Amino acid sequence: MEYYLSALMTCLQPINLLLIFAMVSLGIVFGAIPGLSATLGIALLLPITFGLSTETSFILLLAIWIGGVSGAFISAVLIGIPGSSSAIATCFDGYPLTQKGESNKALAIGITASFIGTVVSVALATVLAPIIADFALTLGPWEYFSLCFCAITLVAALSKGNIWKGLMAAGLGLMLGCIGMDPINGTQRFTFGSPNLSAGISTVAQMLGMFAMCQIIRDSAKGEAKMPEADTQKSKGFGIGFKDIIENLRVIIFSFVVGLWIGFLPGMGSGISNMVAYGYAKSSSAKKGGIPFGEGNPTGVWASEVSNNASLGGALIPMMGLGIPGDGITAMLISALTIHGLQAGPLFMTEQPDLAMLIFACVMVSAIVTFIVQCVTKRWFAYILRIPYHYLYSVILVIAYIGGYGISNTMFNIYVMLALCLLSLFMSIGGLPTSPLVLAFILSSKLEGYFRRGISYAHGSYGPFFTRPISAVLLLAAVFAVAWPYISEALKARRAKANKASAADEAAAKAKSFDVSDD
Repeated sequence: MEYYLSALMTCLQPINLLLIFAMVSLGIVFGAIPGLSATLGIALLLPITFGLSTETSFILLLAIWIGGVSGAFISAVLIGIPGSSSAIATCFDGYPLTQKGESNKALAIGITASFIGTVVSVALATVLAPIIADFALTLGPWEYFSLCFCAITLVAALSKGNIWKGLMAAGLGLMLGCIGMDPINGTQRFTFGSPNLSAGISTVAQMLGMFAMCQIIRDSAKGEAKMPEADTQKSKGFGIGFKDIIENLRVIIFSFVVGLWIGFLPGMGSGISNMVAYGYAKSSSAKKGGIPFGEGNPTGVWASEVSNNASLGGALIPMMGLGIPGDGITAMLISALTIHGLQAGPLFMTEQPDLAMLIFACVMVSAIVTFIVQCVTKRWFAYILRIPYHYLYSVILVIAYIGGYGISNTMFNIYVMLALCLLSLFMSIGGLPTSPLVLAFILSSKLEGYFRRGISYAHGSYGPFFTRPISAVLLLAAVFAVAWPYISEALKARRAKANKASAADEAAAKAKSFDVSDD
């Protein structure tokens, strides 16, 4: 508690509070504009953190993250286009509310639901992460290897499209992670004689190339997007009252639990949680009547926004307690720790408790600031969507090039950025997801290090990976994640065959009864 209060006072210092306000506002803009996102904002800020203290760096990154995730609902409500995948379900009822002239109510629900999801989930993460970290300290390299392997496999298995494409992307990430210095004996490998590759591929160059530059090129190739006109009328009052929260309390609680749990699972995140929570809200409210879902039911907005913001706290728990990123953004935050010579995980929680608590405190303060900023500026949200794209593209590309050059003050990382940008473009053409690649790249050194240490400690035996209970369970979970899609398809086919056979038997029985009656 002492460390948390000290971290809270650090966040409330005037200069840090001003930075939080600025980054939250910038994050809201990035989140609100379709095509941009909090992920892009963090990727652009990563190079800037080289010259800043660790505390200031994380205040910048965390504030833009919270603002960006919360701001994604703005375009979903006003123009029916989600700012990111986390707000897809918000479109289903948020935009119909706007079409009915109730945009003030829809925005108020989005602001309040985002605040509830973020604050409560981060409070739980602050309590649970140290407990998980203490437990993690009792584990050996065998369990850590299985945990990293399970995380990578889950992300690959849960990727959209063919599961083998997800595994292929994860394999590419592991290959890229092998470039540079061996994590055990320090020998050089796959550097092709280039001293620039002796330290491996820069994580910042990877993020800038695969997220910032690739995103801009893809959007530009589709043509400059013209946003639909949004309602710019001035709103009176906040839009909702305490009564609205009480009426939707059951959906809020369930959506929160869904978001927290899905955020905890590696690779799932808010893009899935908002759809799951919306599906529950729709099915549970179908029996009660009222406004149909998809036609402006406020419950749908509550469910989507509470769950996608609850995923933030869920993703922080494995990142802080285990050193495993819960989603793409927490993978970037782990990269930021690496830049400053730190390593996320249970030892980080015990050896750097002041910085660990600063992360939790900063997220909490950023959530409160986001709520205040959105309440004050709600009537001007529509103007955010009128920012010309060609200005944004130019600024982002310039920042990306400056950031890439600033990593080592050489052109080499610019070339790495361009190469990885091309790789990401080819992957998108081939339908390969980037999330497994990013996670595998971040975890590659840990995966190899724990594997080789485990074999060394067991005197060359692979047995402990399969005989130690926790390690065996994690490996079985990884195998199950790969096998489940095929098992599920087989079960569906068997069920369909059984239903078809029973329908044929019923038809035959009816035909027989007709024949008997005719006689």
